[in-house]
Amino acid sequence: MAVVDRRLFLAGAAALPVAARAQSIPFGGIDEAAFWKDIASQYDVTRDVIQLENGNWGMMARPVLQAYERNVERVNRDTSYYTRRGMMADWIAARDALAATLRVQPDEVAFTRNATEALKTLILGYNRLTPGDTVLYADLDYDSMQACMESLGPRRGVSVMQIALPEPATRQSLIDAYAQAMEANPRLKLILLTHLSHRTGLVLPVREIAAMARARGIATIVDAAHSWCQLDMTLADLDCDYIGINCHKWLGVPLGVGAIHIRRSALSAIDRDPANPTSDRDTINARIHTGTVDFAAPLTVTAALAFQENIGSKRRADRLAALRDRWVTRARTLRGIEVLTPEDPALHGGITAFRVVGKTSSADNVAIAKTLLDRFGIFTVHRDGPAAGACVRVTPALFNTMADMDKLASALEHMVI
Repeated sequence: MAVVDRRLFLAGAAALPVAARAQSIPFGGIDEAAFWKDIASQYDVTRDVIQLENGNWGMMARPVLQAYERNVERVNRDTSYYTRRGMMADWIAARDALAATLRVQPDEVAFTRNATEALKTLILGYNRLTPGDTVLYADLDYDSMQACMESLGPRRGVSVMQIALPEPATRQSLIDAYAQAMEANPRLKLILLTHLSHRTGLVLPVREIAAMARARGIATIVDAAHSWCQLDMTLADLDCDYIGINCHKWLGVPLGVGAIHIRRSALSAIDRDPANPTSDRDTINARIHTGTVDFAAPLTVTAALAFQENIGSKRRADRLAALRDRWVTRARTLRGIEVLTPEDPALHGGITAFRVVGKTSSADNVAIAKTLLDRFGIFTVHRDGPAAGACVRVTPALFNTMADMDKLASALEHMVI
């Protein structure tokens, strides 16, 4: 393994004296509030609003931002002298550190600019389809990925099927929905699974569904853009061949960093990018061709990993779920509020969506989000939903406080009285 620049690797930990003491603070103990207050102090958050739309991308903590600025300075100063001589060792070390955290092999991971690029590569590059086969996606999948799946119809001559996920959902009803689709479509060959929905925050039991599919010879491509670093999980936990993730969401690195995972044993089922010469080595990197990118951004992954590792995966996931539960518990008591994400902790993380009863149009929910911002100073976002209608999404981050969530709950009470 190449050795990363020590300054880059230590940047996250060196600037985190409080987070670095995480192991000495009793989890859930009397110091927990102080711990999260100190973590929040590492983020330079706008005070103009209560920011509860953190799903688009995640804010970099100050030590990560500082590491990024140093990386930008170096790339800008040394230009090709660095990129052609020393950068690749640092790049590989950042990739290896990411792979170790994901609990996959380094040669099964490659950087992309985002999860969309990774998933597009997987969907459009999957070469085991023949005319007459069927591919499947769900109504809660990300819009761009739905479009990619639909494009396989004219591209590959396959039938494209969409299913509506049950609402309200249970673990078993979700498994049953996919099992029924598999049973009803003997030529089903490819399924897109979104681990954590960007619309409602619903978490699919991906490992179980993928195992059912594998037993029937069906491949699965997993969209883990929102689940990794929001949930306490690694890619190894999903046990899937093809996965796309974002690093600039819940890991909190600069914009423009995602990753693609392809198991070594499944590599041949994904076409090489046509921009790469056939004479190049047949690796996961041969499936991606992005041209010149912001080199400083992936190099900052090591600093972000150090920051997050000092918090801990379970502690981070529990905090995001606790912020979510703080407002959802009160919201569920309001007759005029419909919370769309199940209570089962295995089926949600921090993201949760709601509707005001009877307000199911996109215009209705744009107006609700506007009222929260204009009247209460709370920034959320409306999401267009499946057949059931639109909704408002609430996405807390590690810098949010329980007081922020209480203000949201109080705002909803005033809106439905």
